[in-house]
Amino acid sequence: MGYQRFVALGDSCAEGLHDPYPGTDIYRGWADLAAATLAQHEPAFRYANLAVRGRRLDQIIVEQIPAALDLKPDLVALFGGANDVMTRTYRAEVVAKRVDAAIRMLTRAAPTVVVFTLSDVSGRVPGLLRIRHRLEALNEAIHASAAKHGAEVVDLWGEEAVHDLRYFGPDRLHLSEYGHRRLAAHLLTTLGVDYDPAWLEPLPGDPVRPGLRAHAGWVWREVLPVVVTRTRNWFTGRSPGDGFAPKRPDLLPVIADELASWKTIPGSA
Repeated sequence: MGYQRFVALGDSCAEGLHDPYPGTDIYRGWADLAAATLAQHEPAFRYANLAVRGRRLDQIIVEQIPAALDLKPDLVALFGGANDVMTRTYRAEVVAKRVDAAIRMLTRAAPTVVVFTLSDVSGRVPGLLRIRHRLEALNEAIHASAAKHGAEVVDLWGEEAVHDLRYFGPDRLHLSEYGHRRLAAHLLTTLGVDYDPAWLEPLPGDPVRPGLRAHAGWVWREVLPVVVTRTRNWFTGRSPGDGFAPKRPDLLPVIADELASWKTIPGSA
């Protein structure tokens, strides 16, 4: 018997940012892709996605985990922590406690819990080398808590695709459709579930390596607006995800039309 009640939690990556369904402004992402695959193995399968962009782990603990536990899942996937390491008030010991609390709560209620480490974006995104030690500390906390509480880990620190910007959206932080399908494949590998092998095949051609002009354009279009927004949020007490609701708050079946839509990713069967 396969998984029947899958709940995804987390931030913008779990929500699926920069991987819209074809012809829509609705985000798909790795969790939707994995759900579509799992649904093919289990007729009674149901899927919910409670992730909200911009959410830190402390917000996920308060807002998403209680709602997830009410759904009585047999599979939970949690992707979070990036917004914690990017905050002005970052403290490693505080983030580690949040990681441990989240994983402890989930493993006590769900038989299978999967968590993700973060890939090393510090060398790919100019100006982020300073956060490399924060990413390492977060990943160490995730590994330690997962081992302590019995969660599975998808370790993305050594993900080779991190060096190719085609796997990322225009902001170079959120995954593109190609990045999301790789992440879905990593999750399904961890679960021992078959998936379309094309999802892990390397993209043809050479990795994208932008020059100085491309970097300057990226800073103008993507970085400066984020800096302005984060500064305004800091002064007003807002969080980036305020006002957004989970895209799939209830456990619902994955219907045939959704399966067909998921299959539109280039390279899938």
